[in-house]
Amino acid sequence: MTVTSGGTALAEAMVHGVGSEEMRAATRLLGAHRDGYWLRRFAEEDGAASGGPSLIDRSGPHASVDWTAVGRRLFDVPWALTASRSELAVLECATSLVGRCGVTLQQILRAVDDNEFRLITRAMTEAAYGAKALDLFL
Repeated sequence: MTVTSGGTALAEAMVHGVGSEEMRAATRLLGAHRDGYWLRRFAEEDGAASGGPSLIDRSGPHASVDWTAVGRRLFDVPWALTASRSELAVLECATSLVGRCGVTLQQILRAVDDNEFRLITRAMTEAAYGAKALDLFL
């Protein structure tokens, strides 16, 4: 599957039908980060080639992130997710928002830049209060 959409548009396409605020916030975080680096990578990746199942669930009417598979990949085959420390920190934060991994905030803060920190803060706010509440907090 070739993906040419921008990260934000790809994220919005992937949150259709997703009922969890946390999953929507995590998906939007990945879409906003580096023009959807992780979402584009997951969509283009063949699960078998990377040592595990696909990280995109295509079983429903809309593709979505398979957060359970992402969490397993982070722990079972982390070497398959080669990326910079800040890219991995954003992925770990997104995965943590949906309860599929834990993060150490000190390690995250040391790895991300100001923009990534703002994206993470926004995603945490959205996960806690919903997307409509973002304007009240940020």
